[in-house]
Amino acid sequence: MRREVDLVVISDVHLGTYGSRAEELVKYLRSIKPKTLVLNGDIIDIWQFSKRYFPAAHMQVIREITSFLSQGTMVYYVTGNHDEMLRRFTGFKIANFEIVNKIVLNLPTGRAWIFHGDVFDTTMRHSKWLAKLGGKGYDILIMINTFMNWVSEKLGRGRISLSKKIKNSVKGVVSYVSNFEITAAELAITNGYDYVICGHIHQPEIKQIQTKNGEKVMYLNSGDWVENSTALEYHDGAWKLYFEDQAPQKSIKSDLLKSRREELSIEVLLAEITQNIIKT
Repeated sequence: MRREVDLVVISDVHLGTYGSRAEELVKYLRSIKPKTLVLNGDIIDIWQFSKRYFPAAHMQVIREITSFLSQGTMVYYVTGNHDEMLRRFTGFKIANFEIVNKIVLNLPTGRAWIFHGDVFDTTMRHSKWLAKLGGKGYDILIMINTFMNWVSEKLGRGRISLSKKIKNSVKGVVSYVSNFEITAAELAITNGYDYVICGHIHQPEIKQIQTKNGEKVMYLNSGDWVENSTALEYHDGAWKLYFEDQAPQKSIKSDLLKSRREELSIEVLLAEITQNIIKT
């Protein structure tokens, strides 16, 4: 039995990379029935896309998302930096699917401003090559972390996150996250929004932020499906963070665990996604 949810926001899935927890996301998507689904950027990692690596579970995520369309779910694809190629298609709309750079939703409890968040990243704007290089390093770190977690789980221990430890211990990173949140909050207040919802920094969060002038806004971040496996859910006027690691685990068909053997270009992948959308 699927849970009915008014609104679900997911981001930073990074399909096409070794760190993407696609199998966990498939389980989650099969457990919900959202009225509106917002894909808040970096769903497909076009930056690091490899012709030789796009497992069946990654494609199944796309199929689960497109299947929502036939069920009447409104799906918004908000572009991010790792899938910025899709920004050329901003405004594309077919039935209940739309590609946007940002969106404002009028919820019963207020106006929600949703965008990926890379607009605040000065590295992205001025040194894109450096940001891409950092992305490669991050992916390697995730690969190492994946192997370590496999060993740790075999020994009966819990998962660990090297990237989380690094981010939480490096002063500059902690400062960056804080500045990111404050900047988003201040802009939301200036524009009269009640909620500001981002992704990008892989830090799941729901909190009220108060500026120096005493003005307040609710800041939310959907986290990611690389380190945290989280989503934002809004139902009956209340927000909550969903953590897949804390949910009851269900088995998934073994055929989803097999990698695609044929080479898959990004053009072929996008064509297949488009066909799935049209079929619905």
